Amino acid sequence: MTSAIGLRSGVRQFDAPYAEYAERLRRAMKTVAASRAPQDRFEPGYELPAPDSRLQRFLAAAAIRVSDLGSYQGRQLRLLDLMSNPATRTTKTLASLLMVARAVQHIRTTAEPVMIVTPSSANKATALRDAVARAIDCGLVTPDELQITVIVPAAARRKLWASPLSGSPELARRNPVLTHDGPERSAVKELAQEFTDGWYASPPQGVRHRLWYTLDLDNYRVADTIRAFVEHDALPAPLPGGRLHAHAVSSAYGLLGHHFGHQMLREEGLADDPPHYFLVQHLDTPDMVLSLHFGSLSRENLPEYSRAPGGLLTQSADPRFPQTTKALDECLEPTFYTRAPVTSAEMNRLIRTHGGGGIVVSGHECLTRYREIRRLTARAGLTLPSDPAELREWSLVMAFTGVLYAIDRGLVAEEDIVVHGSGSYSAADFVPLPMRLQRQVGDADEVRAAVLESLS
Repeated sequence: MTSAIGLRSGVRQFDAPYAEYAERLRRAMKTVAASRAPQDRFEPGYELPAPDSRLQRFLAAAAIRVSDLGSYQGRQLRLLDLMSNPATRTTKTLASLLMVARAVQHIRTTAEPVMIVTPSSANKATALRDAVARAIDCGLVTPDELQITVIVPAAARRKLWASPLSGSPELARRNPVLTHDGPERSAVKELAQEFTDGWYASPPQGVRHRLWYTLDLDNYRVADTIRAFVEHDALPAPLPGGRLHAHAVSSAYGLLGHHFGHQMLREEGLADDPPHYFLVQHLDTPDMVLSLHFGSLSRENLPEYSRAPGGLLTQSADPRFPQTTKALDECLEPTFYTRAPVTSAEMNRLIRTHGGGGIVVSGHECLTRYREIRRLTARAGLTLPSDPAELREWSLVMAFTGVLYAIDRGLVAEEDIVVHGSGSYSAADFVPLPMRLQRQVGDADEVRAAVLESLS
């Protein structure tokens, strides 16, 4: 079923898991497709192209590594490394490849070209653009059959990667990167939705492309089932007391996908005890932790802080929130920008039923544990920059900071912990997308104009 390769002691790599787990993925897609209500907007079917060498090469970026990191205060720590694609360094590669493969299948069966449109805090934009570029490079589609428009908060500009889609004037024109300076970073979602609504209400004349607005949980839920499949094949059975899966989250799509995969394994008789989930967030958007522990999104439930000598805010009343921070609305990582996520209710149910919890961390706490985390992740072959100021994606550091403090503060009962490594890259890992290739948009009409220009 898998091609586990021992790279070094304690590290196992699973190459091209989509190819290896194709049968389960197709079953997951069939299950999701059967459960979906009829859509009034275009989306590709939940089908993959027939396997061949081109598809195999396309999917090769989806390698997953599992590493043993040793123990911390009696807990066994492991890393599920979802960041192996050097063109993205985030877990967004997994779902992006699968979505683009579905678009390829639609194009092949209908001859209709597709324009993907997605809002993103930056990482999803990078991953989907990389997947589109890979599909073109592998010969699965041509540049005029599959295109993509992304809408990213202006505050996330420094997280945008140059890619093959920005490597030539023609590809850059066909695949625009739009930035929006809204009142909140999440305003890009509202803008993308408004544009899409307008497009379908008044379709432009002479445009053959089908517009696919990709912000849908099911697009990610299917892809992230692979986390559970690799866990089953790479790790021993959970220790008594259950296995805790920790993840730095905005909406926890990845954990919901893992749960879906675990359910499939249970149906096959390959899994018993349900996983426990642990959410790690930052103070700018702590909504899922607030909802889990208080049943409310109100920030009034944050503990009371006092100003300490040196300017830091401190508290010791609630161990689930930072004991030290520079600001109560600190944005540690722009990737996490979702407020009131629709996934909170389901995650609350899973955690309250089976076990787990959540914690909010601060930048000061991440810096306090940074050297320790750098040494810890080096055991998995990862290299964090010696200077944390060079870090451009904090998800991995946030997750480990949350886990270490949660153990220290008695918030974790489980002895078996898997950290989902969903993103980590530094300034040295990528070339920023030039400003001349970023187009500022203020409203849905400007988005429409940009899309139409790209399709002309």
